[in-house]
Amino acid sequence: MGFANVLQLFVPKDRVFFPLFEKATKNLVVISNTLVQMINATDATKRRVLIKEIERLEHVGDNITHETFNELSANFITPFDREDIHELVTSIDDIADFIHGSSKRIELYKIEEMSPAIVKLSELIETSCQELHIAVSELANKKNVHKIKEACVRINSIENHADDIFNNAIANLFDQEKDPIVIIKIKEVLAALETATDKCEDAANVLQTIIVKNA
Repeated sequence: MGFANVLQLFVPKDRVFFPLFEKATKNLVVISNTLVQMINATDATKRRVLIKEIERLEHVGDNITHETFNELSANFITPFDREDIHELVTSIDDIADFIHGSSKRIELYKIEEMSPAIVKLSELIETSCQELHIAVSELANKKNVHKIKEACVRINSIENHADDIFNNAIANLFDQEKDPIVIIKIKEVLAALETATDKCEDAANVLQTIIVKNA
């Protein structure tokens, strides 16, 4: 087998994984934007429609995850460590799961009025997902590693901000709300939203590990 033929065996592998990573994070951008729309919706019918859309997009993310795992099993050559690919894809999937979980809690607990903290956390999730998509889109381009690093730093900063919002919101909830059932419901929603930002940070940490290993 000539060198050109050997090269062709390697090149398609990179063409498989990078588009899947970008597809997964693009789906995160869409699902996080839908979350923001849902939380800011004033019409109950529109909110229900958007919650259904979030559920559909979460299934889209699941399919991308399964497809990536199938490719990981089928391909001997990968663009970087198999364990890192698995961690990256899993962390991306976790973000979609917690976005979906947040919306389902809002639906199941029949929460109609969204607190400023819920609104702000949803916006931070959307921004983190946008930054994650920027970072992942640069993975294939080794010349723009600084863009990945900068996006990861911003994601870490967003997560810290989300922690502050969550902690202050819980403190205010305990201080101002007297109904224990309402406290539990709102706390569950806030916790799911805050965890989504944690998962964004997890994905950013995986990206930083990949950069260090492949420097």
